[in-house]
Amino acid sequence: MSFAFPAATFRLSPLALVLLSAFPALAQQSSDPQLERVVVTATRGTKAIDKIPGAVAVITAQEIETQTLVAEDLSAVLSVLAPSFAPSRQKMTAFGESMRGRTALLLFDGVPQSNPLRNGAREGYFADPSLIERIEVISGASAAQGLGATGGIINFISRTPRETGTRHRVELKYGTQGRSDDALWKAGYTLEHKSSFDALLHVGATLRGVGVDGDGRRLGLEAVQGDTQDSKAGDVFFKLGHDFGAQRIQLSFNKFRLEGEGDWKPVPGNRVAGQLTGATPGTPVGKPPRNDVRTMSLDWSHSDLAGGQARAQVYKQDFAALYGATAATTFQDLRIAPLGQLFDQSEVVADKAGVKLSWTRPDLLVEGLELTTGLDWLKDTSQQRLALTDRTWVPPLKFTSTAPFAQLEYEVGALTIRGGARRESANLRVDSYRTLAYYKDTAVQGGERSFNQWVKSLGAVWRLGGGWSTFVAYNEGFGVPDAGLVLRAVNTANQSVDKLISLEPVVTDNREVGLAWRGRLGSFSASVYDSRSDLGSQIRVDAATGVGSVLRVPVHVKGFEFSGEVKPLADWTLSASYARTRGKTAAQPDAPLDVSLGARSQGPDKLVLAAAWQFAPKGNVRLQATRLASRHINTGRVVGTSRLEENFEGYTLADLAATYGTAWGDFGVGVENLFDRQYVGYYSQANPAGTNDDYFAGRGRTLTVSWRRSF
Repeated sequence: MSFAFPAATFRLSPLALVLLSAFPALAQQSSDPQLERVVVTATRGTKAIDKIPGAVAVITAQEIETQTLVAEDLSAVLSVLAPSFAPSRQKMTAFGESMRGRTALLLFDGVPQSNPLRNGAREGYFADPSLIERIEVISGASAAQGLGATGGIINFISRTPRETGTRHRVELKYGTQGRSDDALWKAGYTLEHKSSFDALLHVGATLRGVGVDGDGRRLGLEAVQGDTQDSKAGDVFFKLGHDFGAQRIQLSFNKFRLEGEGDWKPVPGNRVAGQLTGATPGTPVGKPPRNDVRTMSLDWSHSDLAGGQARAQVYKQDFAALYGATAATTFQDLRIAPLGQLFDQSEVVADKAGVKLSWTRPDLLVEGLELTTGLDWLKDTSQQRLALTDRTWVPPLKFTSTAPFAQLEYEVGALTIRGGARRESANLRVDSYRTLAYYKDTAVQGGERSFNQWVKSLGAVWRLGGGWSTFVAYNEGFGVPDAGLVLRAVNTANQSVDKLISLEPVVTDNREVGLAWRGRLGSFSASVYDSRSDLGSQIRVDAATGVGSVLRVPVHVKGFEFSGEVKPLADWTLSASYARTRGKTAAQPDAPLDVSLGARSQGPDKLVLAAAWQFAPKGNVRLQATRLASRHINTGRVVGTSRLEENFEGYTLADLAATYGTAWGDFGVGVENLFDRQYVGYYSQANPAGTNDDYFAGRGRTLTVSWRRSF
């Protein structure tokens, strides 16, 4: 089976053509080996990017600070700076924020934040963005970090003290659209110390109001799934580290909470009439939605253990996401209240504990041969309950995984060859339970499912000289379908957990070829990929009830990505990125792959152009534009009770950010949606199962000012 990319849906702008035409000329410039950047996540070690066979990128602290001046949202940072990441929803839930048509594994200092067993799409809010020093993005399926990386790996790395002595940093931020009750207020304090030991302490708080769209109307509030508007957030983080000889030990702890204030309630719109969802002052039913995340990690490393470098990490992560109150059809139970009068609140709870061990031995037996081996162990208990009535919606999913892995890398001259394998041995145990009354109060017999799966990788990088390199790679990723979504919807008698075929694992293989250049005056990278899973996982939503279910069908995604920058002058940088994704799946198992992936899985074609000017030694300004192409798919397609047709009219948004350092501190100004464009977000537009409660416009022009002082 094959399918071709259709013609481009938009033309490149003149600025893009200038950027692209400049790269061949820049290839004649000499490269600088000092320009190599390193990434830790990709290989469970430290490697220069041009020695890794794959699409790997590092988002720096300066880039993060610039983008968070535009929007205080890590998903918005990724949607601009990671080509394959879908557009941000600007909400607490991350439905549609996919990567290459699939799900990315989110990590915080290597600790998993994703919840694949019962994916409530809330894992994107786990820490204050001010904590993040850099973001490592590995695009495409990967087995390096285990469960969940079918679309890639995104590792958020916290700040680490670099300078000897004690330093304090105070940060204040204010954002407004010039309306009442729309403001963002943020304050943070960071203590850094480095001597015989290093320490970092951060305390931060954020308050958000309710904004307006480009037409000056109040933005819609997502009161059930959760919204960052009308909310407050707090974060406490500390990290202690000590080096002794060749060894280092480090302890870190983060406590993050984001919750609604409950001062505003939604105003339903009308999709048919084009009337947008709004908001008005008022108190919604029940408790406001919230995210409560606690992450702990103990790390140890030895730079010369048996001739190699050893690392060990023991971690614990506790996650709880409370959703807003609703009288949803699925919550009704005549034994508790009359039909339509029972309000309840869903809560997803996921507790993880794990160990990661690795050892890297260079020059094993022969010069240039490197071995990396190790073992990962994970215990994850996830469940979903109805908080107000204390009912079980998804029983505790008790998942354990043990995964030994090994990788060999051989470097000879300009060629690096790498191959590895990982053995995933996982077990999912569920006790007997009963489904909700909506699902006929069905008794489901408990049981176990075991998965034993090899996942492999093979790749090579050839450094061609003059800063050029090319790679070819094959990587497999291992995941599981949303088991909770499957088990909560059982409505047929005489079912048992160990016979539900829907719980079979998802194995994704990614074939990719790439070309890159990095030199004194710029850089670029481009890759073409083909990603397939014979037993994929797609969520279909009932058009009448809004209830989702998991369908196990093949998924095939092809795509192209490009990113690059050029410095035509010493103080100017022009950059561009482009991502084109084409995913197909089947309407039913054994049916042809003639259904385009929907907005829940795949973003639109995306082009980002930017120009940055360093007008002073401590002064920078960046102007950027993001173009999302129109997308019209699955016209007239209906499968069962699910409508598959999606229509999205593209739009272009421009942002501006500037920073300037003075003796009194660093000042920043950001303007989101510079031209105050009125638009409806990608997911809200395209979502065929959308309701009048989730037809959301995007933010209008927003001004943010910041001040930061280090002393």
